[in-house]
Amino acid sequence: MKLSIVLSTQMTSFQAATLSGDLRSNFAALHAMGYDGVELAVREPALVDADAIACLAEEFKMSIPAIGTGQAWGEEGLSFTDPNPGIRRLAIERIKSHVPLAARFNAIIIIGLVRGILKPGVSQDQALEWLAEALRECCRAAAQQGVRLALEPINRYETTLVNSVAEGLDLIKSVDAENFGLLLDTFHMNIEEPDMETSMRACGSRIFHFHVADSNRWYPGAGHLDFPGLLQTLADTGFTGFVSGEFMAKPDALTAAQKSIIHLRPILAKLDRCGS
Repeated sequence: MKLSIVLSTQMTSFQAATLSGDLRSNFAALHAMGYDGVELAVREPALVDADAIACLAEEFKMSIPAIGTGQAWGEEGLSFTDPNPGIRRLAIERIKSHVPLAARFNAIIIIGLVRGILKPGVSQDQALEWLAEALRECCRAAAQQGVRLALEPINRYETTLVNSVAEGLDLIKSVDAENFGLLLDTFHMNIEEPDMETSMRACGSRIFHFHVADSNRWYPGAGHLDFPGLLQTLADTGFTGFVSGEFMAKPDALTAAQKSIIHLRPILAKLDRCGS
C-alpha cells in the first residue's frame, strides 16, 4: 500500500480538505515528506488545468489515485437526491464530466456528499432510488473509459443516506456495476461501525479506496484509533491501493501532513516486511 493525501485544486469551505492553495508548492512539499500520491479534490473539471497537474505529477513522481467530488455539493448544492430533477441532472452530468480526468490519471472517482441529504418531502426509499439510478448512469459512462467509482459511507451527522458499510454493500447490490465499490474512511467508521475491522472484512475486494483520519478527525496519531490493527485488516482484504489522508488541517495543513506520514509510514513498512 502507498500513501496519498487530499489536495484541493481550488479554495474550499470544506475544512477536512487537508491542503489547498498553490499546487506546485504543495506537490513539492508532499514529495519531500515522502508521499506517493496526491488525491485531488475537484469541484469542476472544466476549471482544472489537467496538463499542468500531469506535469507536476511527472516532475515529482507522484500518482493521482483518486478524485474527490464533494465540492459540487458543498459549494454548489448539487446532489443525486435533490427533489428538483434539474439539480439531480446537473449532479449526474458533473460526475460524468470527471470521467476523462479520472481516466487520464487512472484515478477513482469518489462519491461523497454529492449523494445529497434527505430533503423535506422526500422519503428515504425515494432518495435511495434516485441515488441508485444516478450511480448506474455514472457507472455506465465511467466503464466506457475503464474508470471506477467509490461511494463513501458518511456518518449520520452529515447525511442520512448510506451511513454504514452494510448500507454501502446493499447499495452495491442495487447498482449492480462491477466498477462500483466503496471508499472506507476511518473517521466515519469510528462513529458508525460496531466493529470497524469486521466491517472492513465484509467489504473484501469492494474496498476501492481508503481514507484515514483519527477519532477526532485530526491526523492519524492524534486520537485513539488503532491504525496498526486497521491497516493490517485492510491488507488482509487484499487491498493494495492508496491509503489517503483526509483530516482537519490542524494545527496547520503541512504540519498535519507531516505528522500523519510519520505515524503511518512505519506501520505500512512493517506490513510490507511481514507480507514479503
